[in-house]
Amino acid sequence: MTENTYDVVVIGAGPVGENVADRVVQGGLTAAIVERELVGGECSYWACMPTKALLRDAAALRAARSLPGARAAVTGELDVAAVLARRDAFAAHWHDDGQVDWLQSAGISLFRGAGRISATRTVEVTDADGGTTVLTARHAVVVATGTSAVVPPIPGLADVAPWTSREAASAQTVPGRLAVIGGGVVGTEMATAFAALGAQVTMIARDGLLPGVESFASELVAESLKAEGVALHLRTQPVDVRRDEQGTVHVALADGTNLTADEVLVATGRRPATDSIGLENVGLTPGDWLAVDDGLRVLGADGVPVGDGWLYAAGDVNRRALLTHQGKYQARAVGDAIAARANGTPVDVGPWGRHAATADERAVPQVIFTDPEIASVGHTAASAEAAGLRVRSVEYDLGAVAGASLHADGYTGRAAMVVDEDRKVLVGFTAVGPDVAELLHAATIAVAAEVPIDRLWHAVPAYPTVSEVWLRLLETYGRSA
Repeated sequence: MTENTYDVVVIGAGPVGENVADRVVQGGLTAAIVERELVGGECSYWACMPTKALLRDAAALRAARSLPGARAAVTGELDVAAVLARRDAFAAHWHDDGQVDWLQSAGISLFRGAGRISATRTVEVTDADGGTTVLTARHAVVVATGTSAVVPPIPGLADVAPWTSREAASAQTVPGRLAVIGGGVVGTEMATAFAALGAQVTMIARDGLLPGVESFASELVAESLKAEGVALHLRTQPVDVRRDEQGTVHVALADGTNLTADEVLVATGRRPATDSIGLENVGLTPGDWLAVDDGLRVLGADGVPVGDGWLYAAGDVNRRALLTHQGKYQARAVGDAIAARANGTPVDVGPWGRHAATADERAVPQVIFTDPEIASVGHTAASAEAAGLRVRSVEYDLGAVAGASLHADGYTGRAAMVVDEDRKVLVGFTAVGPDVAELLHAATIAVAAEVPIDRLWHAVPAYPTVSEVWLRLLETYGRSA
């Protein structure tokens, strides 16, 4: 057994852990990072990057076919092998050499193996050969272990070797028939991707399609999926799953429907990867989400930071916002806060403070890369009302905006903004339509900065662009006042 001491020890070398360690080092401290799989984490190899690569070729083809001149130049269908090869390149062929090189260049020490908190500021790392290294942190330990896919206890499901998001993102062939259980972001994006790649896709969504977004957005996605041949079974669920001797998967639904598929993708949620990281040694329950305070320090059952506040949790594992960009945002705040405390400088965890993750509660942006795309930030009308805000929501037809009609023939989309009527500021925005992802950052700035509606009138959108929808939304809001 060998021992090493660092200022900060980070468990998990995904994008969140990497950013924590980087900020710590930039703050003048030393950092070690522990990883049991690939450096770079879920997003690099089994989520954000490879899944968006799977979706991009089909989106570009749809865009070309929406314009008559470009459509005339398109003479074939998607080259599936080329799509998969490009996806493989974005996943670095599931090798982490480049990420490891970056850690070394940043001055971060890497320890490969399973990290486990064994005592205050102490992490034991067990490598593949069973050897153990003890890492001691002078200032902090940060948990950035993320989440893993949930496989629900449906009779027979575990026995059919179901896909999770990992198998879907790294699939080397396209199944003839794919059944998708779950109607959330992963389910709808992968249904979109595999339908475009030639699979016959069936979706089973107990809670409906994309239940967390504005209804007009989910309805447009549902219409598009059906137009692409995807069969939707909503408001029902599997009650039995089995694979026969020929390899066909049979799925029985609660409404009496029986389905067949070659593969089944389970996309029903995530659980925290905290089962084996030693939470029991600091008075916490293995497998639980990690509750944190405004400074992202882990809280005990009594609601008080563990120990003297040496344990932090950043990213999906704290359940604040299960998105890579929000995890990296938290990581920057955590790394800077740890460095500030170590250096004896002030720490600001008040709303919108340098060391706070306020946007997790008020201004979370997200793009769902379905056809059409959904871009949103902040509240929906329903979530704002549930939060006790007095709001008014206004909508506008994106297809009626000059820039949209130039962007694509027959452009179909919609946008909405949610206004806090007491403060007269934007608290939510949603757009659905081709390429609406590029509208999102303007909305994110408006929500995060709490720009008054009266001032937004002076943010003049260029003509003719899709961003003119901002003017149309403001006009609609003014007329309905």
